[in-house]
Amino acid sequence: MNRRHFLLGLAAGAAAAGIYTWRQTGKPPISGEIVGASKAIGHLLREGDFPVPGEERKLPVVIIGGGIAGLSAGWKLAKAGFEDFELLELEAEVGGNARSGENAITAYPWGAHYLPFPTRESRAVRELLAELGVLQGDTYAERPAYEERAICFAPEERLYLRGVWQEGLWPQVGVKQKDLDQYKQFQELILTFQQRRDGDGRKAFAIPIALSAQEPDLLALDRLSMRDYLLSQGLDSAPLHWYMDYACRDDYGCRSSAVSAWAGIHYFASRDARALNADSDSVLTWPEGNGWIVKQLRQRLQARMMTNALVFRVTEGDKAISIEAFLPAEKRSIRLIAQELIWACPVFLAPYLLSEPDKELIAAIREFQYAPWLVANLSLRAFPEARKGMPLAWDNVIYDSDALGYVVATHQSLATHLSETVLTYYQALADGSPVEQRKRLLATSWSDWVESILHDLSKPHPDIRELVSRIDIIRWGHAMVRPRVGFIWSDARQRMIDYQSRIQFAHSDLSGYSIFEEAQYRGVLAAERVLGRLGVGFASSL
Repeated sequence: MNRRHFLLGLAAGAAAAGIYTWRQTGKPPISGEIVGASKAIGHLLREGDFPVPGEERKLPVVIIGGGIAGLSAGWKLAKAGFEDFELLELEAEVGGNARSGENAITAYPWGAHYLPFPTRESRAVRELLAELGVLQGDTYAERPAYEERAICFAPEERLYLRGVWQEGLWPQVGVKQKDLDQYKQFQELILTFQQRRDGDGRKAFAIPIALSAQEPDLLALDRLSMRDYLLSQGLDSAPLHWYMDYACRDDYGCRSSAVSAWAGIHYFASRDARALNADSDSVLTWPEGNGWIVKQLRQRLQARMMTNALVFRVTEGDKAISIEAFLPAEKRSIRLIAQELIWACPVFLAPYLLSEPDKELIAAIREFQYAPWLVANLSLRAFPEARKGMPLAWDNVIYDSDALGYVVATHQSLATHLSETVLTYYQALADGSPVEQRKRLLATSWSDWVESILHDLSKPHPDIRELVSRIDIIRWGHAMVRPRVGFIWSDARQRMIDYQSRIQFAHSDLSGYSIFEEAQYRGVLAAERVLGRLGVGFASSL
């Protein structure tokens, strides 16, 4: 990846607005825009022409990146009573791909929209949820209770297949007995993996990934694609393969033919958490998705947070680290001198920001690939017409669509009657190389994306064009690291984990895949290592 691709990836959300009309059909106009990073910032990065820092401050710890990893690092530092740190975030809002938005109708997600019940290994997640009042009672109970309003209301999921909305995402309409038999065979395989433990009692597939067993036959799964693993087990059912491919696109941003079988199995085998007051397959969600958690963390860290701060140079010395950042709103640069740096932004940025990058480190980083995504929020004047089958659910998926369907932002509302709603539409650009798909993401206009989205949604909702009043879009050029074949247990990922310096890499990239629990684990782990290096006492959350 060259510098131009890197910069374009950062500027993937450059603002553009428009009004879409169908003059020939007389449909009402649709307004909207592409939101995200400023074009001006992208140009500055390309040119690299920043003013010399006119202000210098010293402090023990700096965090770069305000996504879940960075916010979690700050949360842990503050919980330990350590407050002499500053978090720098490029965007105007923190949250990374868990950020959210809001309009006159409702709050809505711009990315991650739910959190599964955390397993007992995800101790820091449970600790945070207990602090936020979401997890109730014993934090580490086998079956804790959760705040009722945070549990996804029924109906939760439906699939549009053969002209009918069916309950759940496993295809049922029109499938053959052979398909049903293979569903059962696959589920039995997953149960075997869920129950497996190594000699030290570790799960075969755990969250965080660092707690997973590492026996040779398990690690060998990383050298096989999820699709090829299914075929090796005699599983060739087309509906089964569709569901596996959907799951891989949904969690990893790439198809089952590219995803490591270890990662594909982990998707199903790692989640065994139970709740006292909900079904085990339910999830925690809010109108703004995981943006609700972001808001709670932001409130706690606001005083130690600087947004709209573009870090452009990091220089590691023998005794300290220099972090230079440009403040576009003030048209000036600052320099922070820190003892420790928590790098909570994607690792692909390191070659461009480190003044003297380590050659082995750079070689490892080149092995990290990122999936581009498109997310759109559609404001509707009324709910879509009810079609045959199951009624509107929280998560709604269209069979054989290139996209991943939509979630309903108002699904968690307690209002007795709602006339308007917002649908959050997701599409992972999973076909072809990530570089080519990023080019497509950036080159496609707002109006063309609008037409593509409405064409897709018109399959189950013929009235969608009349109902939509606005469509806002965000383009995630580097949404998540891709757990492709051979990457999860690669030397490159391990080299990043083992890297020793004043820089603590803390992004979910280090886990090889992007979920809330892994981002939080990496942030908390880095914070605890920094606290230890500074001689600050703390009780581990891990």
